[in-house]
Amino acid sequence: MAQLKATDGEMNERLLRHMILNTLRNYQKRYSAEYGKMVLCTDAIHPWRRDFFPQYKANRKKTRDKDDKDWGMIFNTLHKVKDEIEEHFPYHVLHVKGCEGDDLIAVLVMNTTSPTLIVSGDKDFQQLHKYNYVDQWSPNLNKMIQCDDPEKFLKEHILKGDKTDGVPNVLSNDNCLDEGIRQTPLRRPILEKYLRISIEKDDKYYRNYVRNQTLIDFANIPQELVDRILKVYDTTHPTHKAEKVFDYLRVNKLDMLLEHIEDFRL
Repeated sequence: MAQLKATDGEMNERLLRHMILNTLRNYQKRYSAEYGKMVLCTDAIHPWRRDFFPQYKANRKKTRDKDDKDWGMIFNTLHKVKDEIEEHFPYHVLHVKGCEGDDLIAVLVMNTTSPTLIVSGDKDFQQLHKYNYVDQWSPNLNKMIQCDDPEKFLKEHILKGDKTDGVPNVLSNDNCLDEGIRQTPLRRPILEKYLRISIEKDDKYYRNYVRNQTLIDFANIPQELVDRILKVYDTTHPTHKAEKVFDYLRVNKLDMLLEHIEDFRL
């Protein structure tokens, strides 16, 4: 596959657009018969978790600043293509103020009984495997993800935290990851102990457990946002005009995708 070139913004945008749309085309063709219509769940700029926990994902920007990719161009293109898909393609594109795409996916999963495929390698979604109608495909691993014990997985995930999201383990202070301070090690005997018992209010780590549970357990998405997500989903109706897809692909010189235009249609 062609590599992104940070010095060539126009080529980058065209390449990213093709990659995004070709990926959606493949998913539509491969999975729509079994799992139904595709819903694209996108992130709001300022998620509610950051209000609850300011350190949430705070290190992401620091990590991006260390590599040589043009992240400004990448994010601008992603937002631009998202809007273009919403305007020209027959797909449900959801974005809800205060919510991450993960929230949208979780709420939709918890409010259906239809066969559902989550296309993401994010381990957070393994807690949703408790629903027998949910499957999860990891694009990076190129395989289905299996979780034999979703409830145990969720509790262990809460106890361990999530370093990539800036969430420390339950033994550690709020700011340790943000400030580059080493976490208090959550050794296996301690982990096994807390997996066996409920953490009560008088436990010295109870406060940190609630912190992590709020950030990680989808059952803790605020009800106000759950209601907002369902309302947006119920009132958003994508239109499908075949000529709009054709014109869009032609104007953007996506000739390879034009050859497979039928794959984009519902």
